Amino acid sequence: MKKEFYSNGKLLITGEYLVLDGAKAFALPTKFGQYLNIENNTEKTIIWKSYDVDGSLWFETEITFEEIIKNQKSEESFLVKNTLIDILHEASKLNSEFLENSGYIVSTRLTFPTNWGLGTSSTLINNIARWLEIDAFELLNKSFGGSGYDIACAQNITPILYQKVNEKPIVTPISFNPKFQKYIYFLYLNKKQNSKTAIQSYRSKKGNVNKIIPEIDSLTEIVINSKTIETIANALQKHENIMSKILELKTIKESLFHDFSGVIKSLGAWNGDFVMVISEENPTNYFRKKGYETILTYKEMIL
Repeated sequence: MKKEFYSNGKLLITGEYLVLDGAKAFALPTKFGQYLNIENNTEKTIIWKSYDVDGSLWFETEITFEEIIKNQKSEESFLVKNTLIDILHEASKLNSEFLENSGYIVSTRLTFPTNWGLGTSSTLINNIARWLEIDAFELLNKSFGGSGYDIACAQNITPILYQKVNEKPIVTPISFNPKFQKYIYFLYLNKKQNSKTAIQSYRSKKGNVNKIIPEIDSLTEIVINSKTIETIANALQKHENIMSKILELKTIKESLFHDFSGVIKSLGAWNGDFVMVISEENPTNYFRKKGYETILTYKEMIL
């Protein structure tokens, strides 16, 4: 019997990094995501193939049940396979029946380019959790780690307010459909950021954030309740300035687009993937002249 699962990608608008320490985060599920298809296999192995948005095969492997049970890794050059074994090993501990019967033929298909950073890993983890009927947040914690907001986006079709309280995810679907959304764009910075490395850097620099979190929470509330473009732009700029000081990094606007007249807000892990742009004039030509070809409108990007 064939089974198919789908999970949404994600963008973290406010609360980046600080969401790990209990800050409220505003996140948006995207129109892009990932499919997972399952078929039975007669052998006790998993034949795995992963396809990019253009239909090209970007990864394939065969994993034995024994490799999964023992969490048996290959040499370092097989990074993707080893990561997959890690995830499946933790999944097998959460569902004892997973590896009891025949094997599987598995294929995944992204609806966005792998380098966009919209949640290749989180959509995969959520799809595997749905397939094996286990808790996706628990699987994330035991494999990749992280705040879990990306899992919440994978599972929701509306904007969300996300917060970790006593290490438990609190997910609140919210309404966010501002009249000024035509002035919101998402720009790809031509490089994918390593989230794990970015989080490690944050932890080494964050200091005491207890006084900062209430301020970020307040800005998040302003953003999701904004009625005018000026209100959201001011709140996002304040958020950007605060995080710049915490991370000891220049803002993207300072480092790359100092002459841009609108607001540019870093998203998720700084210095890579997508940024959010607020501009009353279409900024496409400005960014393309600087070598940035991928810019999407709010309607093109957000579910």
